[in-house]
Amino acid sequence: MPIRPATPADIAALLALERASLTAGHWSGLQYQAIFEPTAPPRIALLEEEESTLLGFLIARPLGAEWELENLVVAAAARRRGLGTRLLDELFGVLRSQAGAALFLEVRESNRAARALYEKSRFIEVNRRKLYYRDPLEDAVMYRLIL
Repeated sequence: MPIRPATPADIAALLALERASLTAGHWSGLQYQAIFEPTAPPRIALLEEEESTLLGFLIARPLGAEWELENLVVAAAARRRGLGTRLLDELFGVLRSQAGAALFLEVRESNRAARALYEKSRFIEVNRRKLYYRDPLEDAVMYRLIL
């Protein structure tokens, strides 16, 4: 299953997949559309699909030499198959080719599966934001990876 850049034609599938994931960052359709606007700040949106079914995606943006992983979503039926790791590895390659120095992210404290993925990928917990998330109210755990 090759990983490819997302296109505007993928917006409906991206929205549907992230809405089906309770722990994903939830964006509006306009926020997804903005990724592809020619005047928008640069972002990377990668996805993996199987037989035209979206299995997972990630979105990242540069902040100088550091990058922020804004969202990573894997379909429930595709979890525990290495898709999150493959998406991250593809992103790491892109960032290295663009002289990215580090990648950071935040995740719900209760999202044990995502935290395990990030720790397996060598991210280090660097901070917490107390009561950052709503519905339910909980801390954000902040991770950073030096590339």
